[in-house]
Amino acid sequence: MQLLGIGSRINHSDFGKGVVTNITSKHYWVTFMENGLETIDIDSDFEVIEACEDEVDSVSFAEVESSLVQILKRWSDVSEVVPIADKWKGGKLILEPGEAGLQAKELPIDSFFHKITMVRDRLRVMEQKINASKNLDEQEKIDLQQYLTRSYGSLTSFNVLFKLKNQQFVGQKTK
Repeated sequence: MQLLGIGSRINHSDFGKGVVTNITSKHYWVTFMENGLETIDIDSDFEVIEACEDEVDSVSFAEVESSLVQILKRWSDVSEVVPIADKWKGGKLILEPGEAGLQAKELPIDSFFHKITMVRDRLRVMEQKINASKNLDEQEKIDLQQYLTRSYGSLTSFNVLFKLKNQQFVGQKTK
């Protein structure tokens, strides 16, 4: 079976003559002269009047979804779900003052971890905005990147909290 390109003309037994105006992985969108726009299965029965053999770019929903997720991660302030390491779930962070007579502060480690991942995500967005900036020259971009790299490096102490290694902070790599 030949896959028709956009612009192909067909004659369908139910809808009459029409032109293929869009293609998905399973359907042709055909604008029929008498019936308007209809979608028909690619493997349905119709007569090909004139086939256009343009390259057909049928993309799956999964590919579109994957691309959209990558774009959102790259350009938005949307945070990915970052799991905390199992051993820290439900734990608490206790801050003991060095000065006698002052009260200790406790906070849920999950809340602290959430704040750390928010800082990481905002640093990533800042990095992307620096790289995409048209107002900064290359040297300014390099200088700001070095500050960001040092910031990531300062936060590597918190990597123990991350469940997945690929979500941890990475500072400057030493050779």
